[in-house]
Amino acid sequence: MTKIVFMGTPDFSVQVLQQIIKDGYEVIGVVTQPDRPVGRKKVLTPPPVKIEAVKHGIPVYQPEKIRQEEELAKVLALEPDLIVTAAFGQILPKKLLEAPKFGCINVHASLLPELRGGAPIHYAIMQGKKKTGVTIMYMVEKLDAGDILTSVEVPISDEDNVGTLFEKLSEAGAELLSETLPLLLAGRLTPKPQNEAEATFATNIKREQEKIDWEKTGEEIYNHIRGLNPWPVAFTTMEGQVLKIWQSEKVTGLTSEPGKILKIESDGFTVGTGNNTAIKIIELQPSGKTKMLGEQFLRGAGSKITLGSKLGD
Repeated sequence: MTKIVFMGTPDFSVQVLQQIIKDGYEVIGVVTQPDRPVGRKKVLTPPPVKIEAVKHGIPVYQPEKIRQEEELAKVLALEPDLIVTAAFGQILPKKLLEAPKFGCINVHASLLPELRGGAPIHYAIMQGKKKTGVTIMYMVEKLDAGDILTSVEVPISDEDNVGTLFEKLSEAGAELLSETLPLLLAGRLTPKPQNEAEATFATNIKREQEKIDWEKTGEEIYNHIRGLNPWPVAFTTMEGQVLKIWQSEKVTGLTSEPGKILKIESDGFTVGTGNNTAIKIIELQPSGKTKMLGEQFLRGAGSKITLGSKLGD
């Protein structure tokens, strides 16, 4: 039986691991990131992949850096026939890449060579793409640059956010891997080199990227908001206080002025942008408070906002 070491960390990886187990492969070890403090109380929390591995009694390894000799030796000692990674979060060293009989493959949430990097789902939505997908490729010592084995397209709807697209791609990735592994192990796949000239990148989201620029078009701002929902969440400022924006709608037919509140209704308020597509805020989170609907905000913390006042000060 083919011995597989699986490497992954977030929820996206869980469905992929579950599929490998379901298909009857022998998973001899799972490598994931260390437990991290989560939330305001900084509770030490295991990665989703660790939780899943423990359920199945699979040994778990949590190196801070897989390149450290001691940590690397532990994985090499398992003598895997194949290493499968999915959103692991670290580039594997050459010694590890060359060890398994069938190599190391990665399940990546984009149509490579587009959107290499750690946040391809976020960027696909923020860039207003109508489709993305999953690519399975051989791993090399360069970020998501290995030869492509298989891929599948996944459409992006205008209502998708990171959470919904995450689920679609996770499911698609698991199914694609299930189809790919038998072909790979039988030597029936021809790897296809990526076109470097077409490569784009999806680096991890930085704090400054989360802030809404009201000078942009309404379409861009709408994509920005849903491209950061449910994490890390887009924000603006109101009277010097951070205001997280979870959900919005596009509104046409209003004379626009970037950041200016143009309309206040019972269920939310509409803000001007850099073109004639305004943005209606329907779910938000004031600083220090929990997420709430626009109508709750307008009855409470936002009861004093007026037409003409501006966001993003």
